[in-house]
Amino acid sequence: MVLIQNLIRGDVADINPTIVALFNLMGVYPLIFACLLFSDGHGQKVPAWLFVTLSMGVGAFALLPYFALRSPNPKFIGPKNWWIKLTDSRITGLIIATAAIGLLIYGFKYGDWADFIDQWESNRFIHVMTLDFIMLSLLFPWILTDDMKRRGLDPNSFLYFLIASVPLLGPAVYLVLRPNIVVSES
Repeated sequence: MVLIQNLIRGDVADINPTIVALFNLMGVYPLIFACLLFSDGHGQKVPAWLFVTLSMGVGAFALLPYFALRSPNPKFIGPKNWWIKLTDSRITGLIIATAAIGLLIYGFKYGDWADFIDQWESNRFIHVMTLDFIMLSLLFPWILTDDMKRRGLDPNSFLYFLIASVPLLGPAVYLVLRPNIVVSES
């Protein structure tokens, strides 16, 4: 509990930077999902915002029910509300990608990987947080196909493979480079 409290308060002077980076990335990854799921949820029977909001606290565990309940949604039938405009924005994508890359650099440059592995083996929170990161990385390709279709991109292209196969960085770069949603009339 002390570790979690210190991470939340930002009292990280004595915490391995790899753990600090991973903890903060667990806040960035749900933002990446928000940028895809808010437009996906626009055409769903269940509201995506609820699951995305919960994922900020409990990660992939909150998104799993949404993925189980959602239907394929390759078209966006407008209009875009301000949330969707915000999450569709390249500026939002750039901010999220910059945060992700900055945290990765911090964790890799200053982190102690031997200590991280020791803590991963002995600390349940670090273990679960790492598995949650992996689960979010595995869930992303599932939603990417429909998002690419909503933007007029081919999900059978090499671009899909590239984005889907590079955890965190692929999705972060995708947010910056993707075209805006194509609004369908029906």
